[in-house]
Amino acid sequence: MSQSTMKAVLTKGTGDYDQLVYQDVPLPKLAKGEVLIKVLAAGVNNTEINTRLGWYSPSVTDATDQTSAIETTDGGWGEATPFPFIQGTDCCGEVISVVDNEQLSLIGKRVLVRPCNRKLDFNSLDNIWMGSDYNGAFAQYVKVQMSEVFPINSDWSDAQLGTIPCAYGTSENMLHRAALSSTETVLITGASGGVGSATIQLAKRRGAKVIAVASKSKHHLMQELGVDVLLDRSADLLKELGEQSVDVVVDNVAGSNFPNMLKLLKRGGRFVSSGAIAGPIVELDMRDMYLKDINLIGCTAWDEPVFPNLVGYIERGEIQPLLAKSFPLSEIVTAQQEFLEKNHLGKFVLIPEHN
Repeated sequence: MSQSTMKAVLTKGTGDYDQLVYQDVPLPKLAKGEVLIKVLAAGVNNTEINTRLGWYSPSVTDATDQTSAIETTDGGWGEATPFPFIQGTDCCGEVISVVDNEQLSLIGKRVLVRPCNRKLDFNSLDNIWMGSDYNGAFAQYVKVQMSEVFPINSDWSDAQLGTIPCAYGTSENMLHRAALSSTETVLITGASGGVGSATIQLAKRRGAKVIAVASKSKHHLMQELGVDVLLDRSADLLKELGEQSVDVVVDNVAGSNFPNMLKLLKRGGRFVSSGAIAGPIVELDMRDMYLKDINLIGCTAWDEPVFPNLVGYIERGEIQPLLAKSFPLSEIVTAQQEFLEKNHLGKFVLIPEHN
């Protein structure tokens, strides 16, 4: 490429929307084993907003929608967030440049990027994330390790593919770890969000019975996902379902309703989570956990089969995209503001402008 700069959204630090600056930045320079990708679509996630707000800091105990921007240097996922940097965890793009000759076959291919990278190998849970630990896809171009690039053969649009990596990877990882089977019942909280709606599809693909909890105002949008039971988020779940009624709980909500989740689980049930949008500090009655032989499964690092599984599901037509709306990359503030209104089902996607 002859150009030396590109347009990107630079996140200056923790704070409000004024920390998001759309500007010219240097074009990434490739090192051995890296490829340059023209970003075609980049999804919007809670993760980017939470990082900007500093929500991952241990000093924050509120729900994500009650957290005001704070000044902190300990807001990363175990390590300091590398401000200023480019966020963007989801990427659908086209490989346009490589360093190593063995990568030449990738040029011109449309790809998805696996955003969760194992720092060492898949025998270690140490991990780093594109758009949180190093520059991501809120830009015209992004460089990534070749190992994280997955060519995909699909008739989905760029924007539709841009909905997949973070939400569906997170969901697939949770169901993979929980070993959900076709004979089981799974309860999914926050089911209308990006991760929740992905989990519905991936659980139904496995043949499981799905009970979904979401605001009643969104139930009509969720009927076509194949949910077996839809419950309002204000419902008394113990009264509606009864104790020991589900095999697996997928809960990225947490907060005050967490104790009921363990009561709903059968003996030997699995509680799996990768988030806590209603509040990270919860009450746990240890008797509900150990007397019922419950497994508590935390999920951040993705297991090796997860992303190849997703590519296969898409290429075989086993899941469908849930694209709520697209925005130009330069309108990221509007996109995040509308995202936080939580009136949509599925994912918002940002589209970089290319000449």
